[in-house]
Amino acid sequence: MSALVLFIAVLALVIINVPIAIALGVVAVVAMVASHGNEALLNLPLVMYTGATSFPLIAIPLFILAGAIMNASGISHRLVALASALLGFIRGALALASIGASLFFAEISGSAVADVAAIGSILIPAMKRKGYSKEFAAAVVSSSATLAVIIPPSIPMVLYAAMADTSVVKLFVAGIVPGIIGGLLLMAVAYWFAVKNNFPVEQAFKLARVWVTFKEAAWALLLPLIILGGIFGGVVTATEGAALAVVAALFIGVVIYRELDWPHLKQAMIEGGIQTAVVMLLVAASALLGTYLTEIQAPQKLAAAVAHLTDNRYLVLALLNLLFLVLGLFLHSAAAIILVVPVVMPLIQAVGIDPVHFGLIVTVNLGIGQQTPPVASVLMTACSIAKSDIWETTKVNIYFIGVLLLVLILVTYVPAIPMSLVHVFYG
Repeated sequence: MSALVLFIAVLALVIINVPIAIALGVVAVVAMVASHGNEALLNLPLVMYTGATSFPLIAIPLFILAGAIMNASGISHRLVALASALLGFIRGALALASIGASLFFAEISGSAVADVAAIGSILIPAMKRKGYSKEFAAAVVSSSATLAVIIPPSIPMVLYAAMADTSVVKLFVAGIVPGIIGGLLLMAVAYWFAVKNNFPVEQAFKLARVWVTFKEAAWALLLPLIILGGIFGGVVTATEGAALAVVAALFIGVVIYRELDWPHLKQAMIEGGIQTAVVMLLVAASALLGTYLTEIQAPQKLAAAVAHLTDNRYLVLALLNLLFLVLGLFLHSAAAIILVVPVVMPLIQAVGIDPVHFGLIVTVNLGIGQQTPPVASVLMTACSIAKSDIWETTKVNIYFIGVLLLVLILVTYVPAIPMSLVHVFYG
């Protein structure tokens, strides 16, 4: 009951626009003081510092910075040009190019917001000029950007791995197949829209143009091979891979493409610093609440209560999916992971669910949450670029959300989809 009261208190503060990190911290401090008196305040700085200095979490600011540098160095333009050259002969090619470019960019940035900002700023205006509705343009770019949190590397996966004390590399491997399936299904829905609305065919397929755009994008295409090859090959850890991504992005932007000057780099560093501060403040504040929940044994009590209700893992997964889908309406992915994952992990272990499999389920759930108002951080970014109304855009986006829900069902109830490559590589 105490945990439920705390959760309701946090949600109430969030609804009245209190920043999530502040809400977590205030509720945790009040609960600790009420339970242990003012002496509990002495340990608060140490708990927050310890919670925010976990080595795997260093990957988060590094991937954020790498994504910001890539946005400023011309990489996204070249990826869009290549995708357009490959898919331009198909009706609705710009929409398909958006999804294709997101598949590429997802393997570099790990952030859906970075993806929608990079791809959307190029393709949404282009789609509007070609007669696509602004609502459709925003919906297709927004939904395809969600692939950035499913396909490795993924910032939510890094955060989940830290909270659940599991392998981030295995999570990265598990995201490959679901991400590809999601991309292909999104393309199918976009093509259906294109035929239904008679969207234009951009140009005939020309091998020469594909070759030219491929050569221009070759260095950008090397980035996923460098980052993921190093991580999956065991040469670097995920955190070291994130640092490698920053170095590679700087080298390509400054030396190869020569589009990354000091003003753009400075802006990228500022954007990366701001996004990092938001995430790490959440982590630090959540450490306080996590400490209190551990003291009152809330995770163990939740596991016991659900286990008493049912020990069927499929029913447990259905309940947890519902929980995360509801949370996604109100909380950003980082906040939801931080708030809920440590609490439900004993339940996951009790019913015998692989924590890596559950990590993919959580990631896809929260990717859907980025598309569902009222929070819908990725959808709001796309609507801002397209200058479209979020609710009108959602009427179109509901079809793409349906695809993501189908991916969620497949990931949840067909474990071979996320776990097959994990078993191949790690037994």
